[in-house]
Amino acid sequence: MDLINFLVTLLQDPMGVIQGWIAQGPMVAVGLIFLVIFIETGVVVMPFLPGDSLLFAAGVLCHGAAGEVLPLWELLLCVWAAAILGDQSNFMIGHFLGRRIVDSGKIRALTPERIQESENFMAKWGGLSVFLGRFFPFIRTFVPFLAGMGGMRWHHFFGFNVLGGIVWSSLFTLLGYFFGTIPAVQEHFELVVVGIVAVSVVPAIVAAVKARMKSKRAAAQPEEVED
Repeated sequence: MDLINFLVTLLQDPMGVIQGWIAQGPMVAVGLIFLVIFIETGVVVMPFLPGDSLLFAAGVLCHGAAGEVLPLWELLLCVWAAAILGDQSNFMIGHFLGRRIVDSGKIRALTPERIQESENFMAKWGGLSVFLGRFFPFIRTFVPFLAGMGGMRWHHFFGFNVLGGIVWSSLFTLLGYFFGTIPAVQEHFELVVVGIVAVSVVPAIVAAVKARMKSKRAAAQPEEVED
């Protein structure tokens, strides 16, 4: 129950959570941010963690806009490492255990629709999907797992992983850093977080709905009768 409460609070108020961590020491906060980003990208059962909004909130707190300060460069180095190592971990899990995990059906986050959505995304973009997938929740977690399970070569995956991890984590952190001092952002931070989540999640939801509709249409078509 405590874990559920923590996750709900993290989703609703990432800045408040980080401020609580900062009270224990800025580098403690940086370490815990590393942990959340690593788990979101590196553990296939935790795709719902709020990576985008957490990075944005951390960026806001780097210049003391809300009365607390995180060290910017240490934070950037931390989230780069978390994003890269997380995807690498997920790739290896997919490579060695992927088929067994999917066949077990025990991970509810790995629904057929989400797997199909991620596979379609990878089929369309190839290796570039590892980079582009960073910017879509759920897909961000499933792409490296499925890349490992599908036999993508490690050196091919690694380059896109490094590029995507640095660009994604830097983008949302620096957006918070540069725009966090704007009064409207400070006054309506909860709405900004909701907007970030919505912009990130809506494309994934639309793709999932399209995939489900396509599968239903395919199932509804009458089977061809062989002569």
